[in-house]
Amino acid sequence: MTRPRDQADDAATDQFLGYRELLFTVVYNMLGSVADTEDVLQEVWLAWAARHRNPTAAPVDNARAYLVRAAANQALARRVEVSRRRETYVGPWLPEPILVAAHDAAGAVERHEALSTAVLVVLETLSPLERAVFVLHDVFGFAHTEIGEILGRSPVAVRQLATRARRHLHSRHRRHRVEPEMRAEVTQRFAAAVLGGDLPALLEILAPDVTLWTDSGGRGPAVALRPVHGRDAVAAVFTTVANHLPPGGVDIRYRWVAGDPCALVFSGATPLGAVVLDLTAEGDRIAGIYSITNPDKLSGAR
Repeated sequence: MTRPRDQADDAATDQFLGYRELLFTVVYNMLGSVADTEDVLQEVWLAWAARHRNPTAAPVDNARAYLVRAAANQALARRVEVSRRRETYVGPWLPEPILVAAHDAAGAVERHEALSTAVLVVLETLSPLERAVFVLHDVFGFAHTEIGEILGRSPVAVRQLATRARRHLHSRHRRHRVEPEMRAEVTQRFAAAVLGGDLPALLEILAPDVTLWTDSGGRGPAVALRPVHGRDAVAAVFTTVANHLPPGGVDIRYRWVAGDPCALVFSGATPLGAVVLDLTAEGDRIAGIYSITNPDKLSGAR
């Protein structure tokens, strides 16, 4: 027969697992790192389990609110360490991609609240509190009063943080919806133009003010250690890439990253890079290219 304490442990585990996906996405959007997100969730789980084993602890009336509060505050604390690492990071830093198969439509929206790569890059320029408020309010719909309780701030302060974050985001990146089919088509045209060395085709789909970011972390292939701006300059970079492909060629596998199509580049069984595109409002040209070649961020690629 199951002992009451075992039943309590099982209930605590079931509650945590029931909200784990929500907690993962909240923390990931605050940190942009899968490894750091998993570390935060481990800390939250240990504290949650310990509380349920403590006979003197008061009962938790709202497990969702309690766990989100714990995860958000743990993520804010973790942000200090993450920011310290970024100071010595080699070249641009990009969020770690969470990849799902291109044919897996359910998987592509499994974490639909996860923000696009382009938005996550802009969120890196916010203060930790501004970012936390934006994620909780604009992405997950928490009320200002709820966020105030989670972060220990007044609703007025939360509203001011939300306004600043939203204004900053809109000034740096205009969010617009482009049909997934069109985004996937442009991604495939881009890959074909680069691998085929087709400069006219590449120039045709690059916006005049396109920007390329390459995250190698000093460990993977680095086509540029600084952002590259302008159609001609970006095209020149990828022309060089095409001329230095491995002798056996590469294999392109199409995946999705938070609703964005992604070209995953392999040499044999080894992932070389993940390329995510940000399109113009019309959806027919590329406004931003995010190339991730740091092998630590590609460990889950397949």
